[in-house]
Amino acid sequence: MAGHSKWANIQHRKGRQDKIRAKIFSKLSKEITIAAKMGDPDPDKNPRLRLAVKEAKGQSMPKDNIERAIKKATGGDAEDYEEIRYEGYGPNGVAVIVEAMTDNRNRTASTVRSTFTKNGGNLGETGSVGFMFERKGEIVYPADVGDADDVMMAAIEAGAEDVESSEDGHVIYCADTDLNEVSTALEADLGESESTKLVWKPTTTTELDLDGMQSLMRLVEALEDDDDVQRVTTNFEASDEVMAQLENA
Repeated sequence: MAGHSKWANIQHRKGRQDKIRAKIFSKLSKEITIAAKMGDPDPDKNPRLRLAVKEAKGQSMPKDNIERAIKKATGGDAEDYEEIRYEGYGPNGVAVIVEAMTDNRNRTASTVRSTFTKNGGNLGETGSVGFMFERKGEIVYPADVGDADDVMMAAIEAGAEDVESSEDGHVIYCADTDLNEVSTALEADLGESESTKLVWKPTTTTELDLDGMQSLMRLVEALEDDDDVQRVTTNFEASDEVMAQLENA
């Protein structure tokens, strides 16, 4: 999946930093609140909450924000959110999975459908693209945590399935049900991760040129701008040359 980490960096550089940061914190707070509401408010006793808090810390979310999100769940004033997954196709046939948390299913479905249509995509039925992805745990470490061999050995010992190392860092994958255990073992060996979360990992990819990447970026950014949308995943593939062109466009 060449280019995914570079694309994330491009999005942040080209976007308004404060706006992006506020959006990320808002979505993380929602996940923390829902996780705490659905289980125990103690992260040590609630694996989903523990992962949500780890992801928030990885995004440099202030401790006060994290504690406030947990207290919101235990205070009884948290909204009742429903978790929904939407699937569809973006420009050039790229598969897109949209994960949302909403208190109004009709509103969210209408907005997501409209966003797909306005940006050259097409919202499909549940399962229309899901078969092109696997649910995995993903743990990300910076490049300077160690060389590829050292990280690979640590990952194997922790029970991970695969490691993708590059100049941008190390991405470690494991079974979705093992994420809490694997991330804890890696933390003891490599320290705090940059990111720890459940993801949809593409098993089939679609190659894009510069025009295709620009069209896809418009769709993804429009979807991510929706407060109900938690995460957007695609199965694009792009060469280093295309990513360099996108960065300088």
